[in-house]
Amino acid sequence: MKLHELRDNEGAAKKQKRVARGPGSGKGKTAGRGIKGQKSRSGVALGGYEGGQMPLYRRLPKRGFSKPNRKEWAVVNLGLIQKFIDAGKLNAAETITEEAIVAAGVTGHKRDGIRVLAKGEITAKINLAVSGASKPAVEAIEKAGGSVTLLAAAKTEAAAE
Repeated sequence: MKLHELRDNEGAAKKQKRVARGPGSGKGKTAGRGIKGQKSRSGVALGGYEGGQMPLYRRLPKRGFSKPNRKEWAVVNLGLIQKFIDAGKLNAAETITEEAIVAAGVTGHKRDGIRVLAKGEITAKINLAVSGASKPAVEAIEKAGGSVTLLAAAKTEAAAE
C-alpha cells in the first residue's frame, strides 16, 4: 500500500447535501424547508415559544438554591493514597500535605481544599495534613497508627475568635 492509495472505508464519509442550488440538486427552491411559515425563514427562535401561551419553563415552579460561596473539595480516597505510597510517589515517612498529594498526581488540583474519604484500605502509618476528612477515614488512619491534621478546622476556629 502506498500513500496515494489511502482512503476512508466505504460509507465512512458521507458527502454533505448542498441545498438551494437549483431544481436539479433535489433540494432546490425551498431547500427542504417546505412553504411559508416561521420555520421556513432564517433566524427562527421557537425554543420556548408556545404561541403566546405561558411557556412551560415559566409555568413550572423553581426549586432549590445554589450557594454562591460554597466550598468545592477535591476528593481523595484512602485506597488511592495507599496505592501511591506503594508506588513510591508519596513518602509515608514525611507528613503528607495537600501540595504533596497534588504534586504526586493523586488529584489534578486542590480546589478549595482536599477532603479524604474512607473508601479503600490504608496499611501505611501516615501523618496527613488536609482540609477535611470523614470520620471513618480518620478512624482508619489512626487504626493504622497514623494521624490526621485538619487545616480547614484551624481556619474556622481562627475566624470564630
